[in-house]
Amino acid sequence: MSGRTGRPGTVSGGPPEPPEPFDPARLDLADPYPVYRRYRETDPVHAVRGGHGGAAPTTWYLFGHAEVAHVLAGRSFGRTSPLTARSAPVPDGYVTLRRVVENWLVFLDPPRHTRLRARVTPPLGAAAVAALRPRVREIAEELVAPLARRPVVELVEGFAAPYPLLVIGGLLGVEAERWPWFREQALALQQAGGTRGDRTPAALDGAERAAAELDGYFHRELAARRTEDRGDLLSALARAGAEDPSLSGSELAATCTHLLTAGHETTTGLIGKAVLALLDRPEVRDELRADPGLLPNAVDEFLRHDPPVQMVTRWAHRDTELAGRTVRRGDRLQLVLGSAHRDPDRFPDPEVLDIHRDSGRHCAFGLGIHYCAGAALARAEAEIGLGVLLDRLPALAPGARPGVEVEYAPDWVFHGPSRLTLSCRPSLHS
Repeated sequence: MSGRTGRPGTVSGGPPEPPEPFDPARLDLADPYPVYRRYRETDPVHAVRGGHGGAAPTTWYLFGHAEVAHVLAGRSFGRTSPLTARSAPVPDGYVTLRRVVENWLVFLDPPRHTRLRARVTPPLGAAAVAALRPRVREIAEELVAPLARRPVVELVEGFAAPYPLLVIGGLLGVEAERWPWFREQALALQQAGGTRGDRTPAALDGAERAAAELDGYFHRELAARRTEDRGDLLSALARAGAEDPSLSGSELAATCTHLLTAGHETTTGLIGKAVLALLDRPEVRDELRADPGLLPNAVDEFLRHDPPVQMVTRWAHRDTELAGRTVRRGDRLQLVLGSAHRDPDRFPDPEVLDIHRDSGRHCAFGLGIHYCAGAALARAEAEIGLGVLLDRLPALAPGARPGVEVEYAPDWVFHGPSRLTLSCRPSLHS
């Protein structure tokens, strides 16, 4: 198959050419890594000056691991612009969408972030996830069973998308049969992403409607949990709202929307891209099938090698220097995680996918106070899901139509296959 995975990038014929202004819309969605390498080697802290006569802030693209890690963990940077008090990339006029997204945990700075995260973290911690693992495996096996009997499967729609949705939906306490509706709303919300190449007024209108649908749904479910504790995460959040009046209903409903959307889309991308990597590397696929104990470390290497989130945004809260460049208060920083993970100063032979390497200090889950609250759950989902796929679909192979097996959505926040067609022969277990 061609044009599927992030393959090693090469710079041919002498020194790299000076980079033009960086534009994510011009990247090859399936393989941005050669472009990342060129910037990392020539201009690792790259400025794109603001328009409107300099009134708009400068955007800095950071390509090196040291600079990305410094900003993620540093206290001089935050999720909210100090000049506008805004965080989410939502245009004016989309009132519900802006209110919902700006209440997401990932877009909050302290003290609101601290207060809300304290309520969300315990149900997503290591102990809670360990207890959840048998149910996660059941969900994976239930989804794979019918796929193992089909000669051709669409892996995103058949497994990678519903699997984490059903897991997080069960944790929240929402109806499992609604997963197609939740998926539809989550995809519509993604249309508001600031790095999408297809963010049209019609797409933003759809995102506004999806935000309103999900906001209304979770407000109703939280209200129901105030009189009936069902032992789920929604009940825990409803209880938190009753105990802490500073937590508004809008914050709690938005948190549920955030957990549902971000809590599944990253895992969907991770599984899709891990399967693509294994299709190109049958020796690694065979090794993992023979020794599932390697899967936890392999998941971290998949996250390093081709992360499902390629870029994240921070704002400079004070003047500072990065690699000799002066970043001003109010400037925006785009942290290119996919490039930082291929930095040879941090990871030897970074273009090689090595499931035995120590992938520690990859930034796929962030660093510092915004380290992903659901990291333990995402790792467990990926480990279990890939293990079940390897066990039940041992002959993973490309679909019957070369060139159309893999499609990517034009999205650099949630990055991965939107469609992945595979032909599979049944395993001995089916």
